[in-house]
Amino acid sequence: MSEVMQPEFGKWRKVFFPIHAYELKKVIPMSLIFFFILFNYSCLRNIKDALVVTGPGSDAEVIPFLKGFCVMPSAVIFMLLYAKASDILSNEKLFYATLTPFIAFFGAFAFLIYPNLSLLHPSVETVHAWQAAAPEFLRWPLAIVGIWSYALFYILAEIWGSAILSLSFWQFANQVTKTSEAKRVYAFFGLMAQVALLFSGWLGEKFSVMTDTSAAGMDPWQISLNWLMGMVVFSGISTMLIYRWIYAYVLPDKRFYDKPELPGVSKKKKKAPFWQSLKDIFMSPYLLLIASLIVCYGISINLMEGLWKKQLGQYCTNPNAYNAYMSRYTFWTGICSIIMMIVGGNVLRAFRWFTAAAITPAITLLLGGLFFIFVLFKENLSGLLGTVGITPLVAAVLLGTVILTIAKSTKYALFDLTKEMAYIPLSEEMKVKGKAVVDVVGGRLGKAGGAWIQAAMLALISGATYFTIAPYVFGIFICICSIWLFSVKKLSVRIEKARIASGETNA
Repeated sequence: MSEVMQPEFGKWRKVFFPIHAYELKKVIPMSLIFFFILFNYSCLRNIKDALVVTGPGSDAEVIPFLKGFCVMPSAVIFMLLYAKASDILSNEKLFYATLTPFIAFFGAFAFLIYPNLSLLHPSVETVHAWQAAAPEFLRWPLAIVGIWSYALFYILAEIWGSAILSLSFWQFANQVTKTSEAKRVYAFFGLMAQVALLFSGWLGEKFSVMTDTSAAGMDPWQISLNWLMGMVVFSGISTMLIYRWIYAYVLPDKRFYDKPELPGVSKKKKKAPFWQSLKDIFMSPYLLLIASLIVCYGISINLMEGLWKKQLGQYCTNPNAYNAYMSRYTFWTGICSIIMMIVGGNVLRAFRWFTAAAITPAITLLLGGLFFIFVLFKENLSGLLGTVGITPLVAAVLLGTVILTIAKSTKYALFDLTKEMAYIPLSEEMKVKGKAVVDVVGGRLGKAGGAWIQAAMLALISGATYFTIAPYVFGIFICICSIWLFSVKKLSVRIEKARIASGETNA
């Protein structure tokens, strides 16, 4: 009688923990790296907004100018340096060289720069005088000059998400993960990493609220920064130590990495010139479609977040209150993301790539449209809202929080994972240099694109605010989400062709 084949995993383990016991030696440290990087990303994301939105002489309207004219050029410079360094350094040394400057600055900001702001920043009166003498379109750029160290923190915090999270970690994961493992392992990486959102959200709120009872004469925000940046530095150092351990004790094991060389080890062949590599990348329809997904996501979320952060800045008027609210938002995003990771992991295994990848733009379009419509007509609902004891401002902040929480958790659970799976069929060089261009520059171009749209309206329309440009932004939002869905469809066709060419039987 023939032997009955048992399923690879039991019913519940297949849903919640589809990892073999022997794989834990690689999966756990990789998950810890993801945890620490995402913990820092979440802390920095909340703090950067609290700094610039509530800074002296500043407001939420500085954000599109920062993203469009400061972060984007900085991301391009980073990409050029990174691609050049990838020709010189092994992947391991490249990881350390990328991470170290960020950690050094964030530590220095809390303990050296912030305590000396009175010496480093021009006074608010000086900035107001500059603004009064300058043309209207320079109003917000001059506000950025007045808080230049906050702006530098904002720039590096923004680039952290692309340079360390999207590029350095996922490039490494794509190199050491087999295609057959990706659907199981990547979903687990994401599930474990969402714990970082819970932890960072809890700590951020704890440190912000804790300082409300600080001694007289002490700056509560300074105390919060010392604690939070201390944790960021600790996480960065821990990340590098775990990375070294993986290279020393995991990758030499052929069960986990079966290629003849460790990733990034110099090969005995002449590499293509850097600019030729860039040309090859931009001539690749496959990479351009991946870039389209990233750019469309960045623009659509940026258009929603700008309007939401303007209202949040009116609701939370000091940095600790703003950071506490953002930390609560991060915490609940983590809760929602964990639920979505479980759902998303099973969607990845049960459906083809297109189905999983199309969910995020569809949800963003539907819920984002609801948010814009509410904000545009919120004053008409003031009477109805008053009957339940809530103002239009509070209702808009809460609705935006819920919608962005759902959109972000869906992004973490499905968009990120499907995007990374799309890189796997590419050559090693395209995974390194192509990913650098697509993730870092594409990611920044997405946010910068939304920022340029809003900045142009704010600069060219006299007296414009986020509220007055909202109808125009809504129309652009619908167009971008439609392009996003179209790009998902086109890329799914190319992935299917790559799957068939490689001889795989499952998408």
